[in-house]
Amino acid sequence: MKNGTIIKKQRYPSPNPRIDLYLVTYLSEGLRVKGLLAEPKEEGTYDGFVYLRGGIKGVGMVRIGRIVQFASEGFVVMAPFYRGNQGGQGNEDFAGDDRFDAVNAYELLAHYPKVKKDRIHLFGFSRGGVMALLTGLLIPEVRSIVVWGGVSDMVLTYEEREDLRRMMKRVIGGTPRKYPERYRWRTPLHDIHSLNSPVFIIHGEQDQNVSVEHSYRLEKRLVEAGKSVQTRYYPQYTHYFPPQENRKMVRELTQWMKEQ
Repeated sequence: MKNGTIIKKQRYPSPNPRIDLYLVTYLSEGLRVKGLLAEPKEEGTYDGFVYLRGGIKGVGMVRIGRIVQFASEGFVVMAPFYRGNQGGQGNEDFAGDDRFDAVNAYELLAHYPKVKKDRIHLFGFSRGGVMALLTGLLIPEVRSIVVWGGVSDMVLTYEEREDLRRMMKRVIGGTPRKYPERYRWRTPLHDIHSLNSPVFIIHGEQDQNVSVEHSYRLEKRLVEAGKSVQTRYYPQYTHYFPPQENRKMVRELTQWMKEQ
């Protein structure tokens, strides 16, 4: 079986009567990985949308409401849990080999009947930002990438988040000083000149989870490389936006995706 093949698909309760929701198991580099798939009930073909969550393990898990929200804007949405989570095989390794779970979620959508295979977008929130950028580097055909409050530099994450250092040393195998190449491999900024897709960056400047410096660095590298980049910085917001502003931003970013 090929990577991205759906091995199991079971209906899941959807909070929106116009959206079908499924728990899927798909193949990723020989592992059975799980995720959520949301699609409009109405017949037709739609843009694909790979939703890349933040956090690790039980922190920042995929939220049904969020997936359905994006599907309601006219997308077929695939949201991998990443390997080792919620019954999936393997071990999540924080933007290491688990990047291929995102790559293969893209492949799943590229072969899904209701998806326009040349119009698949990536969305990364928090840690998902680095996953989206790494995936975009591996798949030149990605139509667009949105990074919201996203990580772009893994060394910066280690420096800023003292509370994450123990986890990062355990998962990555050591510190940036001891294993600089492992952190560099997880930092897409170094290869951003190879990115084909237009990028939309969203960040609250009061963010204490992922500092806005991540987005500033990403924007700088994209501009230096002559890439297409759009930004929305919000001086008043943190990692999480108020509900009304959140909904407004979802409408704006999904409209931007459809225009690419």
